[in-house]
Amino acid sequence: MRLLMMVLLGATALGGVALAQRERLPAECRQEIFQLCRGTSGGFRQCMMTAMPKLSDSCRKLIGERATTAYPPVAGTVEHDYGADPKQRLDLVKPADAAKAPVLLFIHGGGWSIGDKAHAAPEKARWANGKGWAFASANYRLVPQATVEQQAADVASAVAWLRANAANEGLDPDRIVLMGHSAGAHLAALVGTDPRYLTAAGVPMAAVTGVVLLDGAGYDVPTQASAEMNLVKPMYEAAFGKDPKRQAALSPSRHAAPPNVARWLILPIERRADSQAQSKGLADALIRAGSSATVVAVPGESHGSLNKGLGEAGDFATGQLDRFLAEAR
Repeated sequence: MRLLMMVLLGATALGGVALAQRERLPAECRQEIFQLCRGTSGGFRQCMMTAMPKLSDSCRKLIGERATTAYPPVAGTVEHDYGADPKQRLDLVKPADAAKAPVLLFIHGGGWSIGDKAHAAPEKARWANGKGWAFASANYRLVPQATVEQQAADVASAVAWLRANAANEGLDPDRIVLMGHSAGAHLAALVGTDPRYLTAAGVPMAAVTGVVLLDGAGYDVPTQASAEMNLVKPMYEAAFGKDPKRQAALSPSRHAAPPNVARWLILPIERRADSQAQSKGLADALIRAGSSATVVAVPGESHGSLNKGLGEAGDFATGQLDRFLAEAR
């Protein structure tokens, strides 16, 4: 049981992906985690914050599947393929009688190596639909089978699918807001700053009218990856490698020269100095380049609770998002 709880804590640290406490992983997966983390400095908790890319495909898949069971989809949710790979799927749920509804597209977290579009999605979908927005949540290919460059391309491809199918789905192809949590915040920011991803997908950057970032800390990858107090250095190395040039090429803050998405809302949690510093650095670069960028530190939340609470009545971060989307309509 102690091992399972360490797995739960570690999985929670990876983008808020939590396992149901009553469900045990199969013995072979637990043994794999034990063998991987036994004797490592920092114990099981720190190991599980960095070990996901090293787990076997079958074990990572099981963890991802367990993480989705607590989030049954909202009625009316339809899954669509935006590419040929099994991971290139998105869920779409629309407000009643949708006619050119703006779209909020959510990109899940999980350390670039785990996670699922269902995680913490239903409350967001209900809230967005109540505001007249369609809500989409996209999966993307994961490290180590895919590169971060391919993940950003997947996000752009999901945007392209929404635009290509806008008429049939009752969506507005030119009012799409990207929102990402943790690693998903990094990917949303990368697509919103580096024009090569949307350009390759045939999407004009102006079609993305806003970007919302939930407690990301990887907007300047070389700085974060080399930080002495960064406990997840192995996770960054698994995603970005050790080449400073590649790390810089995958850093949204290094792509803040125009063109960028015009409007940004960046929500780090108050208790994380690294997330706040990275958020301010990105916002300052965007503002210098002519974009509008607001950073609001969210009080009283953890990395996971910020994401899971979004859409709930009275939630602080939801109030910030509500105002941002009202101005985007």
